[in-house]
Amino acid sequence: MAVRDVNTEHRELLTLQEKIALTITKAVGSMYCAYIFAAIALISLPDALHGGRATTVAWVAQTFLQLVLLSIIMVGQNVSSKHSELRASADYEVNLKAEKEIKEIKLRLAEIQKLLELKTTP
Repeated sequence: MAVRDVNTEHRELLTLQEKIALTITKAVGSMYCAYIFAAIALISLPDALHGGRATTVAWVAQTFLQLVLLSIIMVGQNVSSKHSELRASADYEVNLKAEKEIKEIKLRLAEIQKLLELKTTP
């Protein structure tokens, strides 16, 4: 069984729509997008404050939390995903090295087996 680079395989198998979705996800899941969403949300804050407690609570829950926290949560997920991809790449490199070493060991064992067979045959 050959060692596979699953990260590369995954990227190569993505459809156009999946690539577009990933691009949008990366854009929305950036801190720059969170800052933009926060600025947009803060534009409506004065009106929410003048509208009373219910309006302020609705602004916090519907506008600020949904817009800003969505992006920040996605940033965290992207960081975690990148870490997983780096870990998978490191595992791939280790597996390639191990595969090469195992092939060398198998060759040496075959040579030793031949030598032993020669010594045991009269």
